[in-house]
Amino acid sequence: MKLFLNKTSPYARMARIVMLEKGLSDQVALCWCDPWGEDEQLLAANPVGRIPVLVTDSGNPLSESMLIAFYLNDLPPGPSLVPENRKEAVLHLAGLGQGLMDASFTMVISRKYLNTEVNDSVLDQRRWRAIDRTLERLEHCIDSYSLAGEITLGDISVAVALEYLGFRLPELNTPDKYPNLEAWRNTITRRSSFTSTTFS
Repeated sequence: MKLFLNKTSPYARMARIVMLEKGLSDQVALCWCDPWGEDEQLLAANPVGRIPVLVTDSGNPLSESMLIAFYLNDLPPGPSLVPENRKEAVLHLAGLGQGLMDASFTMVISRKYLNTEVNDSVLDQRRWRAIDRTLERLEHCIDSYSLAGEITLGDISVAVALEYLGFRLPELNTPDKYPNLEAWRNTITRRSSFTSTTFS
């Protein structure tokens, strides 16, 4: 299999962490690319031009990080990251992480490619509020949905989103505002799947 990715995309990092947690690193070749540079190999695999893209052994390109995560999760040898007895809780957490990731990523792209006035737009203000609400929710519920000693797709989604916030939007000062969530993040990101995939 081939995984198209870069080192700054939270979506690509999530897919890569799932790959590592499932013990599939020896079955997946990493294809580093620039999705903003009209990379020919990436566009051949995904005409939308977004990463990550996973090209399966049969040659089928799969796009969208959550879909890739579910595909990889169904492969042996590692344990399921969406255990059947906790499926609803894991999917709930994964959804919060995905939403946080989406809002944060869109803010970053708006700042980079649009004029500075966009930061005061109705849409950007809505995204800021979505980020604040989601962080507040996670601060109070993370211990209910995450179990010490095991990792799930929900944990990965939320932890990657938090790391992306710290990487791209440090002015939010998330660690000080949400100490319980920060303590949780510090614990889960000690895993080798996170330390070997840091944003850069």
